[in-house]
Formats: sequence, structure tokens, C-alpha cells
Amino acid sequence: MAATGNGPPGGPLAGVRVVELAGIGPGPFAAMLLADLGADVVRIDRPGGSGLAIDPAYDLTNRNKRSVLIDLKADGGAEQVLDLVERADVLIEGYRPGVAERLGVGPKECHARNARLVYGRMTGWGQEGPLAQRAGHDIAYIAITGTLGMIGKPDEPPAVPANLVGDYAGGSLYLVIGVLAALQHARTTGGAGQVVDAAIVDGAAHLATMIHGMMAAGGWRDSRGANLLDGGCPFYGNYETADGQYMAVGALEQQFYNEFIELLGLGDEAPARKDFARWDDLRAAVADRFRTRTRDEWTAVFEGSDACVAPVLSLREAPAHPHLAARGTFTDHGGITQPAPAPRFSATPGAVYRPPAQPGADTEEVARDWDVPSIRIRQQGGER
Repeated sequence: MAATGNGPPGGPLAGVRVVELAGIGPGPFAAMLLADLGADVVRIDRPGGSGLAIDPAYDLTNRNKRSVLIDLKADGGAEQVLDLVERADVLIEGYRPGVAERLGVGPKECHARNARLVYGRMTGWGQEGPLAQRAGHDIAYIAITGTLGMIGKPDEPPAVPANLVGDYAGGSLYLVIGVLAALQHARTTGGAGQVVDAAIVDGAAHLATMIHGMMAAGGWRDSRGANLLDGGCPFYGNYETADGQYMAVGALEQQFYNEFIELLGLGDEAPARKDFARWDDLRAAVADRFRTRTRDEWTAVFEGSDACVAPVLSLREAPAHPHLAARGTFTDHGGITQPAPAPRFSATPGAVYRPPAQPGADTEEVARDWDVPSIRIRQQGGER
């Protein structure tokens, strides 16, 4: 289990300073990843909040961060941010293109104060293109990349994968990869800071690279629920059990499939797996068998096997799974069960050491630690 406590971070990014201009979705999640790995992340919250209707105490994407309040639209607001930027390694912003520039904290202004700064930009559509100035959310971004259209049953609308594929996989993770690569470049001899343009449409499209290769080779049909990995294959999918729960099957390789069919109790009764014309018959046979027992009963049947079968658990059930519990995949901090930092490091483990940052609560502490007196809030009168 990842270590928890109240002390400073000790992960692999210890010593890296990050300024995060408050937003919602993929930007905060990317900054959380950096904070989980030990970076000192200071979130610039705006007076009045971000507009996301969630109690800040439960916004886990702001764990391990500190917060200061700065009104970028007020006189001197941009200068306060630039004072922090001068001492930072990374800045993350998720505004529409041109907004940071209008607020006086765009790349030009920031690099004038700190030439080695990595300026990370998180958007859905990217910094240029016909849709760059349009509003949008995860579902629209993955829609135009072809990613959304891949997910679901062929006779139903595409299934919505929460906001995991776009915001977090295609957005946050690519921003973090870009920021770390640019940080490495900035710290090499002759290196300098630069702008990282992380667009969700780019990342979501990139995630499907293997699928595009398979399609070009004739091994993937450009339709939903008709392929090896999208539910079209009877030995790679989800099956309902007697109690209305589900089991996930991924018995792709022949040796795993053989064990799966044997434990399922079909044996020689199942149609040949390579007889594509009888895949519907095979799917029906598998489905019928799974409906004869509960999820827990089937879990016990496949326990300890290489049949590549697992129970489909809910978010509340997952932390108690024996494997996840043994690994400490989830941790408790501040009374909230939450995913522990990932990935793992043998010498510099990440940790959850701070609860979600409360807007403006750390202004004095950050002003002292970063030696930026300009951000101090005078408590009397609210003057800056």
C-alpha cells in the first residue's frame, strides 16, 4: 500500500515545482498525477470557485496539492502568477486558446520570466483548427476521432465510457507524458522550455493506433461489435450470471480458451472457436452456461485458473477484491477510500499525503516556501 501521512512528498518528482491554473477535468487530473509522484503543485484558484458543483473536500483530483487564491482579472493578478512562474518548472492551464494570453499569463509572458518553463496546455480540440474555439466535452472529442464509435453493441448507440477515454486517457495522460518529456529536454545541456499542446482529440486518436493498423491489414472491421476486442468475439466479452451480475471473459489464446471451456463445462459441446460462421452459436452456449450460476459461484470456479475470467465488480466492490487489497491498489486517506498513486517506484514511492486542497487555504505557506510574498492575502480588508 502506498504510504500515507502528513509529510512532504518523496516521490520521483520531488523538487519539481508546478503551477496549475484552476480548471476542471483533465487538467486537474494531470496535475494530481504529478503531485502523486512528488511534485510540489500549487493550484491557482479563482475567487468564487471553478464552477464544478462538488464539495472541494471530496475533489480527489486536488489531493497532494496546495492552493492559493488569485483573481487573474484583477489588477496585479497576472503579476502574482508570473512571480510563481519565475520559480516553477511547469505550468498547466486548460483555457480555450487565447484566454491565457488575454489574461497576461500566456507562453510569451511566462517564458520572458522563466525561459526553462514547460508550459502545458490542456484542451479538447487543440490550439488550432476549425473547432479550436468551440466548447466541448469528452464525449464530443472521442466522437470525431472514431473512438466512441468503436464501443458498444452493433444494434445499439455507442456506449459512453464515462469520461475515461477522452479526458483522462487521451487528455491527462498525454499531457503528463508531454510535460515530463519537455522537462527532460529543458534540463539537458542547451535545452529550453517549450509549449506542450495536449489535445484530447490527438490523444484519443493516438490510443487507437493498433486498431488502425489492424484495419489496414484487413483484421478489423470498421463497425461496432464485430471484432476480436470490441465484443464481437464470443470469448472476449461480458456474460450475465444467475443473479444479474456479470463475468468478464478474455480467453483469446488457444491454451487459455481450452481451460475456459473446460471449466465452464462445455468441453466438446462448444462449436469450434475458429468457425466464425458459428460464433453466434458459441456465444449463445457460453451465455446459457453463465446464467446457471451466480457471479460468486463462477468466481470460485475460475479461481486459480488461467482461463482469463474475472468478476465484473462495481466501484464500491473493487477495493475489497483480494488481489487489489493485497497490492494496496486503493488506500484510505482522510476517511475517503481512493485509488493509490500509480505507477510504483522501488526507490521513490509516491504517496497520498494531503487531502484535497481547499481554495486559498495554503497561500501563506506557499508564499513562504516559494519566497513569493506578492501572493499573500491581507486578511483584513481582503487586500492583496
